[in-house]
Amino acid sequence: MTDVRSEPIRMGFGRGLLEAGRRDPRVVALCADLTESTQMHLFRDAFPERFIEVGVAEQNLVTVAAGLAHAGRIPFTSSYAAFSPGRNWEQIKTTAALNDQPVKIVGSHTGLNVGQDGATHQMLEDIALMRVIPNMVVIAPGDSTEAEKATLALAADPRPGYLRLARDATPVFTDPDLPFRIGEAVLLRSGTDVSLVGTGTMTHELLVAATVLEGAGIRAEVLHVPTVKPLDDEAVLATAARTGLVVTAEEAQIAGGLGGAVAELLGERLPTRMLRLGVRDRFGETGTAGELLAAFGLTGPAIARRAQELVASARPSGR
Repeated sequence: MTDVRSEPIRMGFGRGLLEAGRRDPRVVALCADLTESTQMHLFRDAFPERFIEVGVAEQNLVTVAAGLAHAGRIPFTSSYAAFSPGRNWEQIKTTAALNDQPVKIVGSHTGLNVGQDGATHQMLEDIALMRVIPNMVVIAPGDSTEAEKATLALAADPRPGYLRLARDATPVFTDPDLPFRIGEAVLLRSGTDVSLVGTGTMTHELLVAATVLEGAGIRAEVLHVPTVKPLDDEAVLATAARTGLVVTAEEAQIAGGLGGAVAELLGERLPTRMLRLGVRDRFGETGTAGELLAAFGLTGPAIARRAQELVASARPSGR
């Protein structure tokens, strides 16, 4: 996995939004003074008459978008996730989701990937915040290629949605020819001993972990879950049934995130021993993205060690 090309996930969103605008004149874009940083400038430059700069006013950002949606437009809003949904969650809930309007909230600079900006800007709670809102679709693309396709899928979807983007360049590992469908997980690697279930940037780390585990004689299955809500229940149940052990990983708080969604599903329908990896009830820190992933135990080798411990504890003595 060492020669994989890297690119910021947000660049895929920028390309996807531009293409969505070309395909459908109802698509409009609104930004809270971070147009270039969130890659919305591509749409702005191509369709200035369909772009609104609201300034540093995140509550207004979503409220105006909900009004445009009610008038028949398909609005995309963008800001740093620390501010949207971090600062305007109430407006997202009441003006967009409660009225079931197709507002697409794009939160950039999420997770530990924000790096040196520190804890104030490392949005780790957004998956939980958005997953709990009724009617809301929640997507965390694994790479820029998938982000581009996910943006187009959101533009065509009638529901309100949240798209989670990272800042720094991350590996591009998804198949560009594979269609993206909201609510569908992707089996990237088959295995029999343990299921590694990830979303967003963590899925590539799970692929690295699976390679490390293979060297230890452990066959790990890797399931990529870009849509946290609605969760692909059948894919998660199927991988859990095949291996009997599940490890989830996310670059976010594990409370209310992907791991919580998987645990809720398995607890109700297929009780399975599992381990949730992510940020466990603490804030981020200042450092490079790589340093922070290592410090929080979210690199491929670190995940492999935890998964190996889980497999060893579940095997009968002497096996």
